[in-house]
Amino acid sequence: MAKHEFGIMQMPPEKGKRYDNFEPDKYNCISVDDDYLEGIIGAFNGIEFYHHTLSVKEKGLAYCGITLIPPESIDAFIEVIKNIYGLKELLALSQKALEENKWIIHFGL
Repeated sequence: MAKHEFGIMQMPPEKGKRYDNFEPDKYNCISVDDDYLEGIIGAFNGIEFYHHTLSVKEKGLAYCGITLIPPESIDAFIEVIKNIYGLKELLALSQKALEENKWIIHFGL
């Protein structure tokens, strides 16, 4: 089964740095089955994220890439996932990041 990985970044992403490497251990990532995200991926298209670097601001998750989710987008992210069966752990991670004003990193498929 295909998996996405989500983790909390302890330090905000650095300007000019690219986040291209798959480093789930560095961010204590949780795994989320693609089955739970596949049907709602379009719901993220109205939310501003960054893809791989702070210089690439986009709407929607980088489904097969790396997404940097800023604290100001986490409320909207939570609205999309809050009632989805199978995303309770991701919801808890997102709420923790919001409380701590931290960025979330998403490693796509």
